Amino acid sequence: MNKIILASKSPRRQELLKLMDIEFRIVLKDVDESYPADLKPEEIAVYIAEKKAKAFDETVGEEIVLTADTIVCIDDQILGKPENAEHAVQMLQLLSGRMHRVITGVCLFYNQQYHSFYDVSEVYFGKLSDDEIKNYVDKYKPFDKAGSYGIQERIGLIGIEKINGSYTNVVGLPTEKLYRELAKL
Repeated sequence: MNKIILASKSPRRQELLKLMDIEFRIVLKDVDESYPADLKPEEIAVYIAEKKAKAFDETVGEEIVLTADTIVCIDDQILGKPENAEHAVQMLQLLSGRMHRVITGVCLFYNQQYHSFYDVSEVYFGKLSDDEIKNYVDKYKPFDKAGSYGIQERIGLIGIEKINGSYTNVVGLPTEKLYRELAKL
């Protein structure tokens, strides 16, 4: 398999690739993550992943550039990364006792072509108390996480009752689909 350039500073994505025994190096580029207002949630995740991939020029060589974007969607509202602790608490209160969708868009840039896909997982949170939410935000500071939580952290361990779909997608990279897509390349 060709070497991978992971265009992500996410330690969770890095760990998932290591667990898959995939060799990679990290290259980061600054990308504006805005998107057109008329896109559906699945389209938003793929759009941003592709936008991140397009930041790489054609000098990549034989390597595959891997970019991803994860969003949390409840009802028709997109929950990105929280702006501060208060915003994180508000997001978790909104998710408490409800189902939401986690959508990860992935783009593989290889041989001057973009190969994009997405995965969707339904996540069901049990009812969380305000103290549980505040303590989680104070201790874990989930400001780099869409929806203000990490499934692999305390709030996920005590609050998530059920998942329909891929667990690794909720972590930030749908490894099952990624493996199949890489094999096609």
